[in-house]
Amino acid sequence: MNIYTFKHEADFNATGAGLIASLLHTKPRSVLGMATGSSPIGIYQRLIEMNRQGLVSFAKASTYNLDEYVGLPEGHPESYRSFMNEKLFNHIDIKMENTHVPDGNAADLEEECRKYDAMLEENGPVDLQILGLGHNGHIGFNEPGESLIGGTHVVELQEKTRTANARFFPSLADVPTQAITMGVGSILKAKQILLLVRGEDKAEIVKRALKGPITSQCPASLLQCHPNVVVLLDQGAGGLLS
Repeated sequence: MNIYTFKHEADFNATGAGLIASLLHTKPRSVLGMATGSSPIGIYQRLIEMNRQGLVSFAKASTYNLDEYVGLPEGHPESYRSFMNEKLFNHIDIKMENTHVPDGNAADLEEECRKYDAMLEENGPVDLQILGLGHNGHIGFNEPGESLIGGTHVVELQEKTRTANARFFPSLADVPTQAITMGVGSILKAKQILLLVRGEDKAEIVKRALKGPITSQCPASLLQCHPNVVVLLDQGAGGLLS
């Protein structure tokens, strides 16, 4: 595991974008695992700039998002499909049919999970999986618990997760209670993982995830078992690491 802490946001973003661009240069048909949330936004903005300058192309790449809320109307501004379109896909040369996000409005959610896993098996493994980190240690929407599920599944969102995401909705009551998420097993199949964490409020969980015991009570701690993880932290998030 390679851990880097950055004083300046521009360096954080340039490093993350550079890692993704380097992969696309060497393997234009890369399979990218995408994440939402605030941590990757600056990296996505940098990739958009690089794409406009002709420094990187997504024309042959394909993407698979980690997760999606269940039950939000199609086109809802807080759906993760809307997020990805607005923050990245609409501004680069990727083919929209090569971008995949779980369908949180599928008539049969269990079947949607099986279909998503089948696509990952057929088209994977993911070359580079981008991850954020929840305050409770979740990756994707894999919440802490006595056990973890390996494949894509429907999850009941914990109150801490819903409260953290309530800032994007009119009220806590409007935050969905369920999501579809890739399982930890699916995440760990990626050839390389890029973990992005910002903010002093994440410092304690960063320390638990990267230096603490490996446990299902902190799903991100399982990243310690992966042979190729790059971690980018700002100074706040990395403040408790020696």
